[in-house]
Amino acid sequence: MDHLHQQETNEDQECHHHVDNHSKKSASQADPNAVYTCPMHPEVRQVGPGSCPKCGMALEPLITDDNENEELRDMTKRFWLAAVFTIPLFIISMGDLLPGQPISEVLSAETRVWLELLLASPVCLWSAWPFYARGVDSVVRKSLNMFTLIGLGVSVAFIYSVIAAVLPGIFPDSFRNADGHVAVYFEAAGVIVTLILLGQVLELRARSQTNAAIKKLLGLAAKSARKVNSDGSEQDIPLEHVNIGDILRVRPGEKIPVDGEVTEGRSSVDESMISGEPIPVEKSPGEKVVGATVNGTGSLLMKAEKVGSETLLSRIVHMVAEAQRSKAPIQKLADTVSGYFVPIVVVIAVVTFIVWGAIGPEPAMAYALINAVAVLIIACPCALGLATPMSIMVATGKGAMNGVLFKNAESIEIMRKVSTLVVDKTGTLTEGKPKLVSVEGVGLENDDLLSMVASIEVGSEHPLSQAIVDGAKENNIPLRDVSDFNSHTGKGISGKINGKMIFVGNDKLMDDQGIKYGTHADLADKLRLDGQTVMFVGIDGVFVGFVGVADPIKSTTPDAIKALHHEGLKVVMLTGDNETTARAVASKLNIDEVIADVLPDQKVKAVAKLQSQGEVVAMAGDGINDAPALAKAHVGIAMGTGTDVAMESAGVTLVKGDLTGIVRARVLSRATMANIKQNLFFAFVYNAAGVPIAAGVLYPFFGILLSPIIAAAAMSFSSISVIANALRLKALRI
Repeated sequence: MDHLHQQETNEDQECHHHVDNHSKKSASQADPNAVYTCPMHPEVRQVGPGSCPKCGMALEPLITDDNENEELRDMTKRFWLAAVFTIPLFIISMGDLLPGQPISEVLSAETRVWLELLLASPVCLWSAWPFYARGVDSVVRKSLNMFTLIGLGVSVAFIYSVIAAVLPGIFPDSFRNADGHVAVYFEAAGVIVTLILLGQVLELRARSQTNAAIKKLLGLAAKSARKVNSDGSEQDIPLEHVNIGDILRVRPGEKIPVDGEVTEGRSSVDESMISGEPIPVEKSPGEKVVGATVNGTGSLLMKAEKVGSETLLSRIVHMVAEAQRSKAPIQKLADTVSGYFVPIVVVIAVVTFIVWGAIGPEPAMAYALINAVAVLIIACPCALGLATPMSIMVATGKGAMNGVLFKNAESIEIMRKVSTLVVDKTGTLTEGKPKLVSVEGVGLENDDLLSMVASIEVGSEHPLSQAIVDGAKENNIPLRDVSDFNSHTGKGISGKINGKMIFVGNDKLMDDQGIKYGTHADLADKLRLDGQTVMFVGIDGVFVGFVGVADPIKSTTPDAIKALHHEGLKVVMLTGDNETTARAVASKLNIDEVIADVLPDQKVKAVAKLQSQGEVVAMAGDGINDAPALAKAHVGIAMGTGTDVAMESAGVTLVKGDLTGIVRARVLSRATMANIKQNLFFAFVYNAAGVPIAAGVLYPFFGILLSPIIAAAAMSFSSISVIANALRLKALRI
């Protein structure tokens, strides 16, 4: 079984390979290198198709494409053959109960038995063969499952009937009915197989709908790109031939082929496929564009920056596939019950046979056999196993189509329990695109101050640094050569210009360097009250001024905070910014609590402190410095507009990058968990009620017995009903 459990890194490579090569396959081909997994036991994985060693179900591709399901095609063939033979089998067997001339007047009892044997054999030998094979495999692997029960039930009924037809003389009177014949159950075996196959076909078709989100996402990808060559000529090339750095033309109405940056032209782009928002976004040179989004009426030239498995669409498909196949904590209950269920059912079937054979009415052994078979058939635990994964698959797909990506099922389960939301300021509450607002030199010209500060900030990747550099460029301020650049985590930066050591940062950095800014702190506080982030500047230990940068609040943030409060969440701002600036922003947004002036490692401690107070904490952030806190929180929420590190550390990613996605995630989480509980309740109640009835406990009081045929129909219905209930999540409004 080692080949069934691949290393996670290999799985990731295979999954990405499958995404990359989706467009290369024809509709009739399956990818032999795809990772396959079990819908009921997602921890089981292997390269290529096969059967689950735990439940016997056919493995499905981790990332589903448009190819027809091989198992569905096989089960459909077996069902139609079974139906063709079972209908006349049922008519011959039950003909005396149907309108018209009784069958017994047309055919003798012996002839009917032999005809039934002839008609039942293709059904019970060929159509039912997968049930036997998987049943035997479950015994060999010592992992009894639904196919153990089905294979045992059908084979007992059929083999008994064959012996009764060929050698009726060996049976004692307890097996014979009033006219002395030994009853056969070919019609029961045939109808059971046909109904179970029908259930399998309907179940497989319904299960394929749970993958609709991935199929839709895969269908969004462009099939080709128009490459602009170095000589100015243009040619259409397959998408997989696009390389990083290629210049591509996107004509009006075309899909943007890969992720990249606009180099020329202006247009509006429909990004609803990643954000769920229908309003097109204006794009101009320097703006980022995402593959599979749709260009509007303008023409664009773009430079390819991410191709293949690195594009946002491929990453979304991969994340959704992984989340769909992850296991929620609530599934542990169903797994525990299923582990004991099949052996207990086999024991109940044996006890049923013994009790009916010992004290049942005549023919006692016939009653014993038929009731034991009914117990085996009705008790199939398939519905119990599908209850959770089907809901998770639909929910993760639903979330993905609305810009909410769940990393795993556990995140879905916990999201509804969150009591406190911790949010970073820059890039989460704000646009993350700050602008230089204030420059105040002390004993130094403002332009000279800005020139030095901007020159040093070139070496930093912080959004505030970029705002200062952009501000200098807009004002045509020349930049200077910098040496000995150094970053002081959570405090600021430093470097040498013309032999002078310059420090740019917050008051902590000034204090560390012994730089006194005295009365200028009051002016800095006034700017902070206006929401500006102020950075002090010192040269060779002397304070020379400060610069102020403001980051506008996202237009969606106020409404999102209101909605989160309506959800009963406490909202806490956690930021490395100055407390005055942070409180200015918090007061505008009605945020409940502010924790400011924190370094990256202190963010983790702040989250841990809230957790120690009994809060279920979700942390939303977008930067590398947020990654540790995202990992520490019960649920980490990354802004899709932020860094890859943040997205990897988080359990939920909001593709659009605004907090309204958290509200959608909460609604989806509540609905999903309610749906799972409904499924589990139905599955538990179905089995708890069905097994005793099939065993015949109602017979002494009401004379009610459950035919194996009815048991087979009920078993198939239970699985289909669970899947149908899960599919209701597709209609959820979030």
